[in-house]
Amino acid sequence: MKMKKLVALLLALCLVLSLTACGGGKTPETKAPETKATEAPTEPAQDDSKYFGPIYDEWSEMSDEELYQKALEEVKDGSTINIYATSSKMLKNKETFEEAFPGLTVDIMDLDNDEVLQKCVLEANANNVQGDVLQVKDVNGNVFYEYYEDGYIAPFYPKDICEHIDDGLLRFGYPLYASQSMWYYNTEAFPDEMPITSWWQLVEKNEDGTQKYRLFTKDIGSETAYLSLFASFILNADLMEQNYKEVYGKDLEYTYDASGFAFDVPEKNAGVEYLWRFSQMKLTFIGDGDELVEAVHNSTKDDPAFALASAGKIGNREDSGFNIGWLVLNPYNGLQNLEYMYVVENCKHPAGARLFIRFTTGGADGESGGFKPFQKEGNWPVRDDVKDKKNEHNLQELNVMEPDLAGIYNQFLDTQDLWIYWLSKNPNMAH
Repeated sequence: MKMKKLVALLLALCLVLSLTACGGGKTPETKAPETKATEAPTEPAQDDSKYFGPIYDEWSEMSDEELYQKALEEVKDGSTINIYATSSKMLKNKETFEEAFPGLTVDIMDLDNDEVLQKCVLEANANNVQGDVLQVKDVNGNVFYEYYEDGYIAPFYPKDICEHIDDGLLRFGYPLYASQSMWYYNTEAFPDEMPITSWWQLVEKNEDGTQKYRLFTKDIGSETAYLSLFASFILNADLMEQNYKEVYGKDLEYTYDASGFAFDVPEKNAGVEYLWRFSQMKLTFIGDGDELVEAVHNSTKDDPAFALASAGKIGNREDSGFNIGWLVLNPYNGLQNLEYMYVVENCKHPAGARLFIRFTTGGADGESGGFKPFQKEGNWPVRDDVKDKKNEHNLQELNVMEPDLAGIYNQFLDTQDLWIYWLSKNPNMAH
């Protein structure tokens, strides 16, 4: 699994370098991924892992005050509690946490997801653990199966707070909040209703064979969240097939050719068919989410465009005056992505780490103030006792599905291989 991931990422990098944002630059000839016989054998992810949460221990029962007193003992040497975070909003919790708990000092580092995990592994392998808390997103199960199960990180489940969180959301770790990738459309161009309601309509063609909609997205081959979503379509092929028939009144015709791959590609799988059709569209890759939604804002009804971006980019509607809104698509709009907080194994401040996690996720009553920086439109709280002050609609109303991370983990790299190879054959992505 890990070796294949490295190979896939290298292939993705090569492909990205060969394409420009508008599909420019001739795509080099790419062969279907060859045999994986040289790779180390790996076990597939199981859906009955002994690590599935919630798992309660002696830490789970401790109050803020109990953890605070233990944390004070841990920092008698003048040391600092180190937080490795993937959101710059976490930086706002330094001052409020230190005010709430005098005598404790935190250092918060703003990193990307891969950097957080790599830093944790490097420190552990060097027997020089400096981090105490990790905040990371897990959209394809790799954090759970490759870092938690391998002993680099451990979840902390505060029992009193977990009583306010659905057990299904505690399965792969202790969540901070939920997020979502959304397709955006121009609300000025389509003021009365959403122009489409199905994923299949995104890939529609006009009668003359031209593409009906301009599509903007980040490079999918290197975007874990987007590949995970496509992997979920393969896992939920029956829903994709049913939705096609509901939209068009006829059975789906399968057109993909999966020959030449060293792994088994499912036959007549609607999720694979969708991946194939989407990979052959003319796509504009833009790395910046604000620019993605700006492209939608600049589109018109006569030349409509949609963009796939973080739900949080809806903030440009207010901040920049963009005419943008979220599409709600069937058979499901997307996957509920969770930001998790973990304790670093063998950290120097186990009590301080857990106290910071409790504080950041709202404390005993949800009113600690630690969750406040993360409350915005496009982020959804997971506690039932924390009011969602920013979102008009909850994730259920937006037709969002809880992800099957075990299934996605097993399907993810095959999905990435299919995407990279098929995209390389896309005539629309070259001059």
